[in-house]
Amino acid sequence: MTDQVIPDYDATMRELQTDNGVLRYHEYGDGPPLVLLHGSGPGVSGWRNYRGNLGLFGQHFRCLVLEFPGFGVSDDWGGHPMVTALSAMEAFVDGLGLDTFDVIGNSMGGGVGIGYDLAHPGRIRRLVTIGGIGRNIFSPGPGEGIKLLQEFTENPTRESLVQWLHSMVYNPAVVTDELIEERWALGTDPGALESARRMYGKAAFAAMIKGMEASDVPPQWAQMHKVKAKTLLTWGRDDRVSPLDMALIPMRVIPNAELHVFPNCGHWAMIEAKADFERTVLGFLREA
Repeated sequence: MTDQVIPDYDATMRELQTDNGVLRYHEYGDGPPLVLLHGSGPGVSGWRNYRGNLGLFGQHFRCLVLEFPGFGVSDDWGGHPMVTALSAMEAFVDGLGLDTFDVIGNSMGGGVGIGYDLAHPGRIRRLVTIGGIGRNIFSPGPGEGIKLLQEFTENPTRESLVQWLHSMVYNPAVVTDELIEERWALGTDPGALESARRMYGKAAFAAMIKGMEASDVPPQWAQMHKVKAKTLLTWGRDDRVSPLDMALIPMRVIPNAELHVFPNCGHWAMIEAKADFERTVLGFLREA
């Protein structure tokens, strides 16, 4: 395997104009298209989720890292960013003229990938999720990391940000001063913070749960038996945001799913278990 090149932020940045505003994304590498979808939380972006993985994946795939609206990079589409994320993905892949493609989705991004497959069966060839899908069975919900995220959203202090960041990982050394400063800068940006409150403010979060419970539409976990894409579920054994028991339903009901659990790893498997994650995912994506 050739040495990995570290991609440059500015050199890989692209823009796609849509009816709702500009979607920004990073493009790196050559090969079949691989769409990478980020999770949620203060200071999150697709670049921050996946920049460390692009050097390897870009040797085999045309990596397309979408920045969802409402997280401070792409234009804000208004509304609930978790709801508009699916529409953004639809506009993105259609705007780039992608017919079939692979997807890696971290947490919320994995849910968006599943939602896309349910709405457009056959377009996603292979789907990799990183925690965050399914539902709690043995553990209480929401998870510890979600509660700390709510605390930061309600009262954005540096201390509450650090507490949330530590809930995302198994090894506290991952939470460096550089990471804290980077996440603090974007997480406290007025626009990004206002958007976060639409998702994780306590009143907004309670309203979302109430709306889901009252809806006539089955929850996503109850529709996973319809997923067509061959699916790799990846999970950190020590995930405090979406505990491992959440994987049991998708593992059991997605027709062509397999589960890989990384020990000594929290919610960011692509970062904390980087080498093992890349080896596992690359093998899955490159299978005939």
